[in-house]
Amino acid sequence: MSATDELFTMDGAAMAEAVRSGRLSATALVQASLARIAATDGQVNAFTDVVRERALKRAAELDAQLAAAPSGPLRERPLLGVPFAVKNLFDIAGIRTLAGSKIERDSAPATADGVLVQRMEAAGAVLVGGLNMDEYAYGFTTENSHEGPVRNPHDLSRIAGGSSGGSGAAVAAGQVAITLGSDTNGSIRVPSSLCGIFGLKPTFGRLPRTGSFPFISSLDHLGPFARSARDLALSYDAMQGPEAGAGTAAEGYDPGAAQGAIEPTVAQLGLGTQGLRIGVLGGYFERNAQSAALAAVHRVAEALSAVERVELPLVEAGRAAAFLITNAEAGALHLANLRRRPNDFEPLSRDRFLAGAMLPAAWVARAQRVRRAYAEAVARVFEHFDILLAPATPCAATPIGTESFEINGRRLPLRPSMGLLTQPISCIGLPVCAVPVWGADPRLPGLPIGVQVIGAPWREDLVLRVAASLEAAGVVRAPVGPCTFF
Repeated sequence: MSATDELFTMDGAAMAEAVRSGRLSATALVQASLARIAATDGQVNAFTDVVRERALKRAAELDAQLAAAPSGPLRERPLLGVPFAVKNLFDIAGIRTLAGSKIERDSAPATADGVLVQRMEAAGAVLVGGLNMDEYAYGFTTENSHEGPVRNPHDLSRIAGGSSGGSGAAVAAGQVAITLGSDTNGSIRVPSSLCGIFGLKPTFGRLPRTGSFPFISSLDHLGPFARSARDLALSYDAMQGPEAGAGTAAEGYDPGAAQGAIEPTVAQLGLGTQGLRIGVLGGYFERNAQSAALAAVHRVAEALSAVERVELPLVEAGRAAAFLITNAEAGALHLANLRRRPNDFEPLSRDRFLAGAMLPAAWVARAQRVRRAYAEAVARVFEHFDILLAPATPCAATPIGTESFEINGRRLPLRPSMGLLTQPISCIGLPVCAVPVWGADPRLPGLPIGVQVIGAPWREDLVLRVAASLEAAGVVRAPVGPCTFF
């Protein structure tokens, strides 16, 4: 089997093992990734930047080091030779950090890689490029008017989700094994759901955001996408840990980083779900989901023998608070450019930023109080449960250009409403793994839809353990999309 064929069927852990054993070289894997990008990205449109020379140089260095010391410490790197890519709000040395915008094209190239990019490469992974996204991470469809829409590899006429749409599509298309994205209100879980892959939104503050373009500082999370739960755990473990010499935001450090100790998760993936108290979220999460999304949750719940239904208190108030906080912080962040260059924003983003800039401060202060009360109420729910299950998106991927969709007799605008089920979870910083279910909608058998596996703060180990158990049982899976049906 050629390296290119193996790239489409192996996860990153298997790729790294093939490099360690000498069956494949890091160079062969990177070349295969670059070839796949060249062959498919004209259709998928996941990449905005491909750092070909850098990737090949890095792969050659890894191969040379491994040849010089076959039994050396390099062999222990968990992602040895694995190609990965990052949403283009992560800094890549020598590349402009676009954040999906036109305005940032005038900025200077980044002088250094973002912290998480550095940590992935320290684990042996090889960066191959930057990925398309919604402008300034404000959206759930990645129909970017500056770069063009990202297309879903399972049906090119449909959206990949957003705002990390390129990150989801690149993994689903087999272009790379792992990608990094951001999640403020659902931007990892929505593309994971629509593209049929695994995605992890860690606890707020768990992974440092230094070297990434902000959207909402009090809500932003960074995390990985992959085609297996094992790859999520490997990359998540590699990115954990406090920043050396961390200081203030003015000095370039992440003020929201928790600076906690590393808590590895990989060794716990095979422990199963015995003894875990698992509930199924109802109420709000049932009212705002189509039948296919509910069927996906039912399938996962049945596999986990989860029968108890739970309603989150204050959930609608929590989502409303998240909306106000998002708009207010985003408006403040972009106010100078809204004054100087209003026509260089995408119109929908510009109008939402302007609305946020005009929100009364009293409203925002009240939203933060509601957010705190909601977090405290949900913490009490986790006194009785270890894991909660909910749909990740209200529906499967919609055709590109869709403006609205229907849920339980209500017609809703698509772009904000794809985050109906994710926003109430991220606004209180809970860790979530999105897992992909297939065949939940008999009308769309070739499309996936995701389920959120939600844990209490700092329990990424449990959400990844449940995801791995579901994957081992064949309940969830992440096949590579055919990149057809255009």
